Amino acid sequence: MIRMSRHFKYSRNFIFFLFFFCLNTLQAAYILIPMDEAQKNHLKAYGIAYWTLKHNVEVDWLLNYRGGSFMFQYAKPMEDECAIRGVSFEVIADAQAAAILQDIADPQVNMENMKLHKAPRIAVYSPKNKLPWDDAVTLVLTYAEIPYDVVYDEEIMSGVLPMYDWLHLHHEDFTGQYGKFWAAYKSYAWFQEDMRISEETAHKLGFSKVSLLKLAVTKKIRDFVAGGGYMFAMCSAPDSYDIALAAEGVDICDVMFDGDPPDPNAQTKIDYSKCFAFENFTLSMNPYEYRKSNIDVTDTRPRALNQTNDFFTLFDFSAKWDPVPSMLCQDHEKVIKGFMGQTTAFNEKYLKSTTLVMGENKAYNEARYIHGDYGNGTWTFYGGHDPEDYQHFVGDPPTDLSLHPNSPGYRLILNNVLFPAAKKEKRKT
Repeated sequence: MIRMSRHFKYSRNFIFFLFFFCLNTLQAAYILIPMDEAQKNHLKAYGIAYWTLKHNVEVDWLLNYRGGSFMFQYAKPMEDECAIRGVSFEVIADAQAAAILQDIADPQVNMENMKLHKAPRIAVYSPKNKLPWDDAVTLVLTYAEIPYDVVYDEEIMSGVLPMYDWLHLHHEDFTGQYGKFWAAYKSYAWFQEDMRISEETAHKLGFSKVSLLKLAVTKKIRDFVAGGGYMFAMCSAPDSYDIALAAEGVDICDVMFDGDPPDPNAQTKIDYSKCFAFENFTLSMNPYEYRKSNIDVTDTRPRALNQTNDFFTLFDFSAKWDPVPSMLCQDHEKVIKGFMGQTTAFNEKYLKSTTLVMGENKAYNEARYIHGDYGNGTWTFYGGHDPEDYQHFVGDPPTDLSLHPNSPGYRLILNNVLFPAAKKEKRKT
């Protein structure tokens, strides 16, 4: 397991922090981090919330209050950290904090207070070899200064997932077809190296094909979710993950991917009941076609839909009665600019009835942001590659998030990062 190279060095030791925390608790002041338009760095504000949780201080996530603000008891090191990271904050008295919570508790308003108790342990599924693309989640975690571990096939097969609360999947193909990059990039050194390393790893772990290793990894992740884990996936990961589950025991890979032809009756053998989100889709068995099935809308979108008019809308949920999607949709904007990816969005025609749509382009029947339960855990799928790069190509440089500190599209990712820390308070009857 490779641990993130940048570790956090706190500016105060524990005793110093505890002294100030106890001193200022007696003064009963609070820090309010607004998440509406008054916030000058929304993304780093999530890092402050995480940092506070790491210091064993609970955070109130005020759903639908000023864009989903954060509030916690005042301590001088917390104030200093907000200033150092450039996060807007307000120091408020105990009476002001109590008034805010009283307003939120009003049954007539669509707001709720979610208690964040413990910083979640975060893992990102990513290969060790360098590939010519970045990952929006690792970009925003690094920018927000939220620590994470990188794990891949060997670590997952060794059984590390129960150590974590939250797992991210991004630019990955769980079907063993290498993202179907073969047609365009088979002569490129990075693609050949990726195939070589993947095959070596599969054989090392006792699998005759990469597709069989990826299936085993997919099932390990499924068990992680079933056991209470939180899984978040973007770009090519969501649909390839469900396809891999549905195609268990069926060869859907052509000869250039695994050395033998696919099952000619593969489509008839797909078991949609194994999928998290999708059903009744049709596989793309053509190795020259970029997509893996008709779940993805990238190649079927109308030409009139482009960067100037591509948007999706977040749903409004009841914060008191539907706190989970309310948390995941907290934002200072409800209309989010679209962005493309290897999988751009999900055709609503192929969603299971149990799949909750949280963001969509209704005019084109595109679901962009979906969620569901599996066993004791949850999954969230987010279409597209990079919320601030409309059409990110292979080899393009990573997005500089210092230029987009208030990105509403990136906020949706960070909502998911904090989600495992939440515990709903029982209301008195």
